[in-house]
Amino acid sequence: MTHPANLKGPRLVALVVYPGVQMLDMIGPFEIFSAANELLRHANPGRNPFYATEIVSRSGKPVAASNGLGIEAGRSVRWNPSVLDTLVVPGALEVERALADDRLIQWVRKTAPKARRIVSVCSGTFLLAAAGLLEGRRATTHWAGCEQLKKLYPGIEVDPDPIFLRDGQIYTSAGVTAGMDLALALVEEDLGRDVALEIARWFVMYLKRPGGQSQFSIPLKAQVSGMPALQKLLKWISENPSSNLEVEVLAARLNMSPRHFARVFHKEIGVTPAAHVAESRLESARRELEESRDELKIVAMRSGFGSEESLRRVFQKRLGVTPGEYRKRFQRPFPEGVGKANGAETRLVKASLSKNGAVRNGILQSEVVKKEAVGNEVVKQVAAKGRKNANR
Repeated sequence: MTHPANLKGPRLVALVVYPGVQMLDMIGPFEIFSAANELLRHANPGRNPFYATEIVSRSGKPVAASNGLGIEAGRSVRWNPSVLDTLVVPGALEVERALADDRLIQWVRKTAPKARRIVSVCSGTFLLAAAGLLEGRRATTHWAGCEQLKKLYPGIEVDPDPIFLRDGQIYTSAGVTAGMDLALALVEEDLGRDVALEIARWFVMYLKRPGGQSQFSIPLKAQVSGMPALQKLLKWISENPSSNLEVEVLAARLNMSPRHFARVFHKEIGVTPAAHVAESRLESARRELEESRDELKIVAMRSGFGSEESLRRVFQKRLGVTPGEYRKRFQRPFPEGVGKANGAETRLVKASLSKNGAVRNGILQSEVVKKEAVGNEVVKQVAAKGRKNANR
C-alpha cells in the first residue's frame, strides 16, 4: 500500500467524533495540525496545506460534545478512504456509549489498516481495544481508566504512567492535553523538531513533553495532598532541587520526626520522600536540558545530582537515554549566543563543586538565571526548516 508519506499531496488526517466526545481530545490535535499548516503557509504564502483534516461521525451529521458544543462532521462511516496518513480516535468521559456503537467500531476496525498511524487520545484507547487493534500491544490511557482497561482487555499490556507511548504504528495517550503532546510528536516526525517546538510556543505549552514523562507531574502531585503545609513543602522541593533534601531535613521543616514524616508523606503522596525527591530532581534536569545550553555538569549540580556521572546513570535507568541524547532530541532552538551560561555563572558553579562532585547546598538558588530564547527571526528560521523537511 502507498501511504501518504510517499505522496506529494496533503496528508489526510481523519478524526472520529461521537455523542459525548471530550471536546479537547479532538480539538487539541486538530489545532496542532492546523497550526503546522499555518506556520508553513507563513513561510511560503500560497502553498498547499501539509495536512488535510476530515471529521467523521456515525451519520455524517453534527454531534454534541460532552460540554454541549456541536461538532460539524464532513464524513459519515460510509466514507471509505483508500488511504489515510493518520487516524485519530478521541475519548469521552462516558465512553461506554461509543463502545456500544457497533457501526462506529467496525468503521475504525476497517479503516485502521489503511492508515500509516493510528492514534487514540485519553479513553479513545478503549475504542481501539474494542476494534481489536491493541491485542498483544503496549498501550496507555487516562490514569483513571487504566485498571478498567486491564480488566476488559487482559491481552493489552497497560502502562499507566507515560503521557503517550508508541507500539508500532499505534500511538496511545493519556488524558486530554496529552493528546496535544502526542500531536506535537507526530508533527515532529513529519516536519522536524523546530516546527514542533515553535508550535508549542504558540500554544504556550510546556515546550514539548516527551512521551515517557509521567502522567503525574510534580506540581500535580503537590495538589493531591490535603495538607497545606505539605503542599508548601512539595513546592519548595521542586524549586530547590540542589538543596539538602534528606528525610531528616524535610521532616524538620514540618516539625515532625523523620519516621512520622515518612509515614505521613507516603500516605498523602503515595511514594516515599526519597522517591519523590528523585523524581523532582529528574524533572528539574529535564527542564534544564530542554531550556538551556549549559554544560551537563552545571545541569547536574543545579538539579541536585552533584555530578555529571550521577545524572547520566539516572537518565539511562529512568529514560533509557543519556542526558546528551535527551537534549539533542528535545532542546528548543536558540538564536546565536542565547541560552548559554556566561563565564561568571560557569565559574560560580564549578567553584561550588566539592572534590567528590557533591552539591554545596543552595549556592545557586539566586545566582543563576535561566535565559529565554528571543528574536524576531525565530519564526522565519523555524518555518524555513519545516518547509525544507516537508519537501524532502
